[in-house]
Amino acid sequence: MRVLLIEDDTVLGAAVRDQIRADGHSVDWVTRLDAARDSLDVGAFDLVLLDLMLPDGRGIPFLRSMRARGEVTPVIILTALDQVSDRIEGLNAGADDYLVKPFDLDELSARIGSVARRYTGNPNPIISLGTLDIDLAARSLTVAGRSVSLTAREWALFEAFVQRPGQILSKAQLEERLYSFDDNIESNTIEVHVSRLRKKLGRDIIQTERGLGYRLGQG
Repeated sequence: MRVLLIEDDTVLGAAVRDQIRADGHSVDWVTRLDAARDSLDVGAFDLVLLDLMLPDGRGIPFLRSMRARGEVTPVIILTALDQVSDRIEGLNAGADDYLVKPFDLDELSARIGSVARRYTGNPNPIISLGTLDIDLAARSLTVAGRSVSLTAREWALFEAFVQRPGQILSKAQLEERLYSFDDNIESNTIEVHVSRLRKKLGRDIIQTERGLGYRLGQG
């Protein structure tokens, strides 16, 4: 997944960013709402983590404006506001989950996984695809019963295909998944990672649609 983190606490923000990356997701981190608006205008995100008290405003009006624009990206609120009335306000504004600070980073990972599975229409994280058995929650998979390890960047790309079975994903869409891993995106980065996925998972797992992009095969 590609995650937008909106958090002005630099210590907490760095910890959350590192946790998300360790889970194999890419993350863009901003500390202000105006920067968050710019990010949403130019990029496609799978999840937003939203603090409620930012230097340039409150998160609830920002969330309401997102939903008023028809933006359906799932949102998890991260805040120190722990009153029941605060939770109700956040959920009524359109949040999908609400996590009170301080929180355990492993719990955050579990909440992210739960929200992601709801939005992909797959509450069961186990997916079978030909000879592949994929556990999205544990971020693990086997090929014909043999465990296979993917790097974080390989997971980010593979997850994009699994979440959109049958759909063609353009090179630009796939590059977005890797932008926030701090590595430079070279002209052949996607081709290199697709080649590695094919070597690990099977030649036909990712099919090339010439001139359009790639789509998920059957392994």
